[in-house]
Amino acid sequence: MRPTQALQGGGAPNPKIGQWLGDWGHFGGAKQKGVVTFGLSANRQNPFAGAAHDAIFNTFRRTKSQIFYWLPPMLAGYYLLSWATERNHYLNSKAGRAEFADEEE
Repeated sequence: MRPTQALQGGGAPNPKIGQWLGDWGHFGGAKQKGVVTFGLSANRQNPFAGAAHDAIFNTFRRTKSQIFYWLPPMLAGYYLLSWATERNHYLNSKAGRAEFADEEE
């Protein structure tokens, strides 16, 4: 006499009796049939096909969509840096030292 499925199970169902997929990484389903894969030999591929075309047009498209995110901060940073450099040159010049000499104390 065969024991019932409820008596045999303790946790996971028995793969001989019920529908059981299996543990992670070991799914116990039927093997797939009719799946065909094709490959291309490494020496037959052209890895740079269309690279120059994509480099020009893809770069233009991506820059056009992002220019207002990076151009204003870059211009503000450039303006601030040039102002600070000019101000530093002036304060370290003869005229700047003469103008601000009494404020150093």
